[in-house]
Amino acid sequence: MHKAKKAFTLIEVMIAVVIISTVIMALITMSGNNTHIFSTFKNKTEVNQYASFFISNPDYGYENEKVYLDDLLGEFDVESDLRRELKSTQVELNYKEVDRIDMSEFDESEQEEENLDEQGQEKEVASALIIEIGRTTLKTEDSSVSLLRIQVQ
Repeated sequence: MHKAKKAFTLIEVMIAVVIISTVIMALITMSGNNTHIFSTFKNKTEVNQYASFFISNPDYGYENEKVYLDDLLGEFDVESDLRRELKSTQVELNYKEVDRIDMSEFDESEQEEENLDEQGQEKEVASALIIEIGRTTLKTEDSSVSLLRIQVQ
């Protein structure tokens, strides 16, 4: 009698190869997705850091302009290597007024008689307070961040 050898058949080997290939492809895809997520996260972190420079500097942000990041640093104490890098990085600042609130509209103490001059004509009354709410967008090559700004006049 002839003894049969115990071995894998061709079908079993092919199924094992397909399963292993599927697992390897899934791992490669996950690795690629993680790399993309972390690089995007790095860009967002840099832009948020630039926004912190921007927030601390009241001279910028209420008009549309292009500036170098070094201009936004103001009084920050930054390493010289980083300062050199920021001197060559240009950002675009876009400002858009969202709302304007004139507080004189809500002033109940103003009477119609107070708004008339000696000849009975209406005179201009300077408003007590104007609040302007605007959105400033800081754009870099890779990303952008928007901030709401409140300006009191």
